[in-house]
Amino acid sequence: MTAASPALVKDIRAASRKLVREFGFLDKTIAGTDLSGSGVHAIMEIGLHPGITAKELAAKLKLEKSTISRLLKTLEKRDEIELTRSATDRRAFGLNLTREGKKTFRTIDRFGERLACGALSRVKGVTAETVAETLSAYADALPSPEEQTDVPRSSPEILEGYQTGMIGDVAAMHARTHAPIIGTGPDFESVVSKAMADFMPRIGNPVNNSWSVVEDRQVIGSITIDGEDLGGNIAHLRWFILSEPLRGTGLGKALLLKALTHCDKHGFDEIHLWTLKGLDAARALYERNGFELADEYVGDQWGKAVTEQKFLRKRPV
Repeated sequence: MTAASPALVKDIRAASRKLVREFGFLDKTIAGTDLSGSGVHAIMEIGLHPGITAKELAAKLKLEKSTISRLLKTLEKRDEIELTRSATDRRAFGLNLTREGKKTFRTIDRFGERLACGALSRVKGVTAETVAETLSAYADALPSPEEQTDVPRSSPEILEGYQTGMIGDVAAMHARTHAPIIGTGPDFESVVSKAMADFMPRIGNPVNNSWSVVEDRQVIGSITIDGEDLGGNIAHLRWFILSEPLRGTGLGKALLLKALTHCDKHGFDEIHLWTLKGLDAARALYERNGFELADEYVGDQWGKAVTEQKFLRKRPV
């Protein structure tokens, strides 16, 4: 995009300040609740991402560790949230809304939806799609260039092969990411864990491999190529996942590139992957790297009927 004139920049900044005022962020309490702005945002993110950790929430809200700790203690005292110890890391806790927290979530959600729908109904000459795309692009561009580099300066390390604890870490990330589609029961996480446990004894075979983003001895992103289970000189791309704070950092692209390079090196004719409909950011990344949608169907192997999608990439000629 070409540089905006000083007058346009001034108008955009004025509109941004008005958005903050109209949504009530200058008030002591907002969104029809008695919560502060940070409390409202915390409830929304925990409701949208069940099982999110305090560290992940702090990164998403851009709050210091001490601030997020005080905020979570307040919400816990109000019986808005509950902490559940991770099954894979006894030091970590996932955050979930209680019954009271879910009521607050619905109140906040209805407040925001009412404001947005009302405003959109009064906008003339611009479609809702244009408003959504433009606002999203503007919001995504707000971080400083230092924060937008493909791999952050303090980037966690990408390691090859099996990593201690990765089965539990990767299964937990899948469960949290897919919860809005699959639900929060144990079926999905159990299926992922079992499939990974069956594969890992074969990871040392030359056509198989995994690459993981590791920080503080925890796997926070991963991708795997199984070159054996499908047969027919077809590679199976499996368990591609990133923890929430890593998305948009370029690490997903880096992991996928390692997997594709491995497949091209070993001469696979095709790479197949299966995913769930609705994971649009992942689909966009696949399609930018040569994958095409090959099939779409309803499956119930995860404990709930969901629309699954199969993508494939043919070896570049």
